[in-house]
Amino acid sequence: MDIPQQVEAYLAGQPEPKQTELRELHARMLAEFPACRLWFIDGSDEQGKVVANPNIGYGVRTITYADGSSREFYRVGLSANTTGISVYVLGLEDKTYLARTYADSIGKASVTGYCIKFRRLSAVDADALQAAIRDGMTGDQAG
Repeated sequence: MDIPQQVEAYLAGQPEPKQTELRELHARMLAEFPACRLWFIDGSDEQGKVVANPNIGYGVRTITYADGSSREFYRVGLSANTTGISVYVLGLEDKTYLARTYADSIGKASVTGYCIKFRRLSAVDADALQAAIRDGMTGDQAG
């Protein structure tokens, strides 16, 4: 299965209304960033053990580790969780930026250094969420 097929299978396997909301977010990502690299991470480690929730990823960045090795990974991720949806904004250098910039304006969501977690899409301000995603995809955050 190619990546778009894996993404579709993942989305189709989600219960409603989460499925519709994930599809809406996925469509927004593809509309705003049509040329971005699409990822699907199934949440399994090298031994096939599930260690994380599956993620749809968008964009690409290079992660450099302390030992000098590096690898490519996505900039923004989208995932269902037990209580709602998580949007991972990994493309930011300043790990306080997301919370400092969006926690007060995004609505009913938990905002950490790299994750915006919410129960329903209707509980968050769509413009603030899209601005945070845009920051992660473009790296255009200040401070």
